[in-house]
Amino acid sequence: MSTEFKARYGPTALVAGASEGIGAAFATELARRGLDLILVARRTAPLGEFAAKLRTEHKANVETSALDLAAPDLAARAAALIEGREVGLCVYNAAHSRVLPFLDGDLDDHLRTIDVNCRGPVTLAFLLAKKMAERGRGGIVLMSSLAGSQGTPLLAVYGASKAFNLVLGEALWDELSRRGVDVLACRAGATRTPNFERSQPTGKTPMMDPEPVVAAALAALGKKPSVVPGAFNRAVAFFLGRMLSRRRAVKVIGDATRKLYGAS
Repeated sequence: MSTEFKARYGPTALVAGASEGIGAAFATELARRGLDLILVARRTAPLGEFAAKLRTEHKANVETSALDLAAPDLAARAAALIEGREVGLCVYNAAHSRVLPFLDGDLDDHLRTIDVNCRGPVTLAFLLAKKMAERGRGGIVLMSSLAGSQGTPLLAVYGASKAFNLVLGEALWDELSRRGVDVLACRAGATRTPNFERSQPTGKTPMMDPEPVVAAALAALGKKPSVVPGAFNRAVAFFLGRMLSRRRAVKVIGDATRKLYGAS
């Protein structure tokens, strides 16, 4: 399995948003499968510590880059980062989000969400998929979210950005499959990550650990355009998307989000 996976998606994987949570779980699993890694995140210290752990525990070749994925010159910096490297897999897990009413936020922060969550994956997917298509093999995983399945109050821009990733991933699944490149949009639900904990939820919601999310995504890569990890999340997606009107789905998810974060 690991040999076939490496032949299809190796020798190097780039993971954006890799220092913790789902991104770290992806990096750990890919190192276990024998891929070299380029890990991208904003914070240098946690990224370096995690890379050192992977080198020790998995004997992996790991390169790190403290890259701001909202930077105006992202395309040039990303091109320099991958120059001369055969990157066979890209996992775009990085995301920027704030849980608050739209008008209580800052416009620059809303625009940063768009830069990190939309412009970033388009940039990396374009740069890497061109080289993958030339080789006739490779893969791209874009992390979407159940928040992108309908309007999500208190997460308006984040949810919209995740809808963007879902539609982008599904379109590229069809386009790039003709060039030998597998693309998957992973619609994760609530996941037990440091970023989720930093959002300070006051209520309770069923959560997955990062590792099963990664397992579901890698199992679906090359087989379908998108995946919802976890039986509970699949049930929620079916209920909101098939059983309710669009209006009712937005109200239900809005009430649930307000309850989770103690908002009125």
